[in-house]
Amino acid sequence: MPVYTAPLENMKFVLHEVLGAESLSALPGYQDATPDLIDSILEECSKMCEEILFPLNQSGDKEGCTWDNGTVKTPSGFKDAYDAFSQGGWCGATSDPQYGGMGLPLTVGMALQEMICSANMSFGMYPGLSEGAYNALYLHGTQEQKDTYLPKLVTGEWSGTMCLTEPQCGTDLGLIRTKAVPNGDGSYNITGTKIFISAGEHDLTSNIIHLVLAKLPDAPEGVKGISLFVVPKFLPDTMGVNAVTCGSLEHKMGIKGSATCVMNFEDSRGWLVGEPHKGLRAMFTMMNTARLGVAMQGLGIAEVAYQNGLAYAKDRLQMRALDGTKAPDKPADPIIVHPDVRRMLLISKAVIEGCRALSFWVGMALDRSEKETDPEKREEAEDLVALMTPILKAYQTDMGFEIANHAIQIHGGHGYIWEYGVEQYARDARIAQIYEGTNGIQALDLVGRKMSVSFGRLLRRFFHPVDEFVQCNQSNAAMQEFIFPLAKAFSKLQQSTAMIAQKGLKDPNEAGAASSDYLRQFALVALGYMWARMAKVALEKSMTDTDPGKKEFYDSKIKTARFFFERILPEADARQKMVLSGAKSLMEMEQTAF
Repeated sequence: MPVYTAPLENMKFVLHEVLGAESLSALPGYQDATPDLIDSILEECSKMCEEILFPLNQSGDKEGCTWDNGTVKTPSGFKDAYDAFSQGGWCGATSDPQYGGMGLPLTVGMALQEMICSANMSFGMYPGLSEGAYNALYLHGTQEQKDTYLPKLVTGEWSGTMCLTEPQCGTDLGLIRTKAVPNGDGSYNITGTKIFISAGEHDLTSNIIHLVLAKLPDAPEGVKGISLFVVPKFLPDTMGVNAVTCGSLEHKMGIKGSATCVMNFEDSRGWLVGEPHKGLRAMFTMMNTARLGVAMQGLGIAEVAYQNGLAYAKDRLQMRALDGTKAPDKPADPIIVHPDVRRMLLISKAVIEGCRALSFWVGMALDRSEKETDPEKREEAEDLVALMTPILKAYQTDMGFEIANHAIQIHGGHGYIWEYGVEQYARDARIAQIYEGTNGIQALDLVGRKMSVSFGRLLRRFFHPVDEFVQCNQSNAAMQEFIFPLAKAFSKLQQSTAMIAQKGLKDPNEAGAASSDYLRQFALVALGYMWARMAKVALEKSMTDTDPGKKEFYDSKIKTARFFFERILPEADARQKMVLSGAKSLMEMEQTAF
């Protein structure tokens, strides 16, 4: 049977000792976000995840969702779990108290998302989609729309969706065919079919609020003609049935407890959100929220997969250690003594802990981008979030799948068997590399949009703090083994950036060909920055803390940092060579020659 324990000690280390999350309490609205409150929230959420959500993960995968004449039933236990989840206030953890939310910092929300996704990624899809709908309406809806929908979304009584994709278009939303015809009373008739709609229909809530992309009769061609509409399953004024139906469920590789629906809108009543033909802006509000949420899915799956791989490696007996018997009282040694098993475990541990620190660092920037009163500091935070969002989404979901595969490999044949649970993590993780913009699209976003903003202004929001950290610590003898490789990798990232900027202006294929390798190189340097920061704290604390348990914890951090810099960061060198190789070998072959 699979296992999961929320990594509270690691979360608290990053939040309080590395990032100084107490600074969040200085932001307007976060006065109560003290370290004690943050810790108590994390502890309560961990109990819910471990005791309520995690026990339903495997059974929910086995049972899946069922469709019957337009009605969808979630797996057994999901409804009771959702009721407990919503009654605990978790649907509105980071929502505005004006609408009934807890008003917690978004950084804390990211920590909650990690635990929920580790415990039950399928279940987490339902409140996750509602959060995206909440954010879009909160930022772009009319006051009447906010008053109508937000309180119900916050309590979890109603849920939300994002209805973007159609059979003929996914990434290229300019090709959508769904139509919106004005009725003359402020409402519109929405007609069209949407596919791959997560949480499109289910039995968890009394109403489902669909946010639907559609085109008005006078819409210009392409993405400039997209508008956004709120289309409820039941009309809020009368709770009468709207003309919204679920045509079928997708039969998927993973996240089987999440209802992925084909949704049919047949003259469904809807209301415009934001301005006509400006739906793309509101849509990106949902997408950016979703992309960071998906990044946390990748991290959450990686954590639970690692925990199960580690538990198995400590328990499974197989052969003797290469350098001599380690468990003489047993017929064989546990497989954790073998170098290749340790390699997979340490890759998993180093990546997970680095990604967690990076995620929370970006989360704190996200909080500042919303709450900071100084316009200059607010812009700096907004820029950092915009730059790092595609990097987090792509790298953490790639590594979530890779680490799930490591867990399977560590389990050997048992990893391929359903009962042990780890094969589910690989199946669940795989979708995160695809939805909310494939990881290739994230790489194109990084080099095509984010790099070019104001002559590299976004890039400077990352480059400057890394450079400052290197300069401030290069004379610290204890930090030499971390600072020097970070400085070298950072310098090569700057070289790659300059090459893409120069060649990409002349030939867009040069930027496109380099994009995925550049994103991976960037992510590795970003993790190096976070690991150097964690190592510095651990080195300092290990010298002063007398608690044996804490000294062991800090010692583990230092050794993991050492592994990262010696065995993982060197990949950045290879990625730079791929970036610098250019587009020729990638693009010169004729289609007929493939």
